[in-house]
Amino acid sequence: MNPVEIKDLPGLVGQEVGVSDWVEITQERVNQFAEATGDHQWIHVDVERANREIGGPIAHGYLTLSLIPFMGQGMLPVKGVTRGINYGSDKVRFVNMVRVGKRVRMRQKLIGAEPKAGGMQLKNECTIEIEGEDKPACIAETISIVYGG
Repeated sequence: MNPVEIKDLPGLVGQEVGVSDWVEITQERVNQFAEATGDHQWIHVDVERANREIGGPIAHGYLTLSLIPFMGQGMLPVKGVTRGINYGSDKVRFVNMVRVGKRVRMRQKLIGAEPKAGGMQLKNECTIEIEGEDKPACIAETISIVYGG
């Protein structure tokens, strides 16, 4: 997508603004997330047990969610932005598990844009798809504010 002016963002509401590249979910990434968060549940980190009992380890739901900023980089370029902040989320649903070794990507749709706190508040619907599967891993409505100079 070509860069847009902040004032033009409301005109993009309802449009898909981009699709990310595929990102592989490796066991190393899952283990690093477990270390960072202290969530060492066996379904994520005990590969032998997970293979035996559930068909293989699965990524943490919050690991999947945490990939949104990375996968969304550059998806909606806005001219003159001096900073942007994460303002939160309205809805987050983990609708399918991501098995280690799978690849995920994100589709982003702008669902809201309105002036707020001297900037423009953006609401995006982020759908994280799993390669080769019909049901997405996660659907999240994220909120951010961008400020111009």
